[in-house]
Amino acid sequence: MRQSLPRVPKDRIAVIIGAKGATSKAIREAAGCLKFIIDSESGDVDVEWGEPGTYDPVRAMKLPDVVKAIGRGMAPDAAVRLLEDNHFFELVDLRDYVGKRSNQQRRIRARIIGRQGKIRKLIEQLTDTQISIYNSTVVLVGEESGLFAARQAIEMLAGGSEHGSVIGFLERDRKRARLEGRSLDTYEERTPANPASSGFEGLVPGLAEISQERRNRRMKASQVDPANEEAVDEMMNLAEDETINWEEE
Repeated sequence: MRQSLPRVPKDRIAVIIGAKGATSKAIREAAGCLKFIIDSESGDVDVEWGEPGTYDPVRAMKLPDVVKAIGRGMAPDAAVRLLEDNHFFELVDLRDYVGKRSNQQRRIRARIIGRQGKIRKLIEQLTDTQISIYNSTVVLVGEESGLFAARQAIEMLAGGSEHGSVIGFLERDRKRARLEGRSLDTYEERTPANPASSGFEGLVPGLAEISQERRNRRMKASQVDPANEEAVDEMMNLAEDETINWEEE
């Protein structure tokens, strides 16, 4: 089966091919396809797959994102991680926020990158993602939870939010994720086989057992059916340690 993939910009063709075709070969082997064909003139990319069952359909579905990520400035080794089950791809188009004005796009790119790239590095560290900025697009690669937060951060910056507000949001989100990761999936309460008695009952050997027996009898008595004569008679029988005192008021 032959499949056409997204076209690669001309200035990224050499990157996806690699030295002596090393990068394209690595992509082909990672994806499990038969052929990975790149037109060095136009940037068109085609891939050939074997018979059904000879390749992973999930990787076939993700391969276009790998090509798109490399074409949008992502390093090939980072883009290939998209073939893993737990890594995903996001693309933010800055034109959705500032239109086609190149000067405004440069301003937003500078805000996302920060001085000496510090803002972008902070976002990557706090979300465990990798970010590439190319012309009017921002490409993000990472696991689902961090990827969602990283996209929100990029959109906040593109929308005019201050750097401090964005970093604060990411730090809170990371803290929340850590707390959720530490929470127990299940909670089991265990009752000790011989619960320790406290108070006066614990000072007298056997008193706790007698008190518990009386409580059990009172509970049983409260559940007796008045129409059941045998149950009523049994309830009325006094235990050895019980007596009735008759007194006049």
